[in-house]
Amino acid sequence: MLRVRCLRGGSRGAEAVHYIGSRLGRAVTGWVQRTFQSTHAAAASQTTCGAAEDSKAPDPVPEDCPVCSHNEWDLLEEVIVGRAENACVPPFSVEVKANTYEKYWGFYQKHGGQSFPQDHVQKAIAEIEEMCNILKMEGVVVKRPEPLDWSVKYKTPDFESTGMYAAMPRDILLVIGNEIIEAPMAWRARFFEYRAYRPIIKDYFRRGAKWTTAPKPTMADELYDQDYPIRTVEDRHRLAAQGKFVTTEFEPCFDAADFIRAGRDIFVQRSQIELFKKAGWSVVRPPSPLIPDDHPLWMSSKWLSMNVLMLDEKRVMVDTNEIPIQKMFESLGISTVKVNIRYANSLGGGFHCWTCDVRRRGALKSYFD
Repeated sequence: MLRVRCLRGGSRGAEAVHYIGSRLGRAVTGWVQRTFQSTHAAAASQTTCGAAEDSKAPDPVPEDCPVCSHNEWDLLEEVIVGRAENACVPPFSVEVKANTYEKYWGFYQKHGGQSFPQDHVQKAIAEIEEMCNILKMEGVVVKRPEPLDWSVKYKTPDFESTGMYAAMPRDILLVIGNEIIEAPMAWRARFFEYRAYRPIIKDYFRRGAKWTTAPKPTMADELYDQDYPIRTVEDRHRLAAQGKFVTTEFEPCFDAADFIRAGRDIFVQRSQIELFKKAGWSVVRPPSPLIPDDHPLWMSSKWLSMNVLMLDEKRVMVDTNEIPIQKMFESLGISTVKVNIRYANSLGGGFHCWTCDVRRRGALKSYFD
């Protein structure tokens, strides 16, 4: 039995739990209803939890299936790594404003729909290529999405936009066991991002993996709070703490990165530290990051120093520049594989975001019983 644990969230988390729980036929813990305030989320939790007692353990993954991953730390054998090629600045719409720092809003207003600075993108491309080379040297099979032209304008009956990139597979793809789930992300600039990954996913599907696509949102104006009262990053934190987000309950939308897999438990949205402590886990506070103030972080924060990729239980991929967090891992008995990713950070993610682990060698277990 897989358990979806909902840990503080808004409409995105609520819809995500409803979709993942019902799609997989698994149990969602009984306190989902108390966690979310929306009536939609409450109905979702009641429906899913009602069948919890009758749910069965998932079928075992066939040995020859190319897709199999149950957690974030078993031995990594195959991974999808994103691309920075042709990366474009998303138009400055309300959902982009709500998820970026105010000091960069002028950048989006001026350059939305255009390429990110080319010299910066080329450096990011070189960093990710080196990352792929190192992963291969560590024995990991690396897959890459298709390089597409993200500057092409597109229009649906509900909105128009240009694209962004296929740099962050963690946002769009969620692997649970031998199933790949395509997430219905909330940014209009990412509506057609799935196209870059389709050749890879089709190949996995032909070779025996399960493939599920979440309901595609229309991204009509009703999906967004057009008057979302955000002026600073502090506003964002305050509103999120109140369960108020830029997306509404109009239709399901979520990022695959909202989910963290820990065997039979799947955690949605924010972590609740006490749960891990009660399970006997040690909670480690990371050191402050070293990214300088003048380094552009258009779509991210300095705390991407924490955004690492576990190659197995004793090896972790970290930024070459972040010496304090390297020392932290090494003090815990975990060796570090160092890669420079500073320019790639500017596009919105660290090692975890730039990857989607497709296959890890390990079995489905419970870590919280």
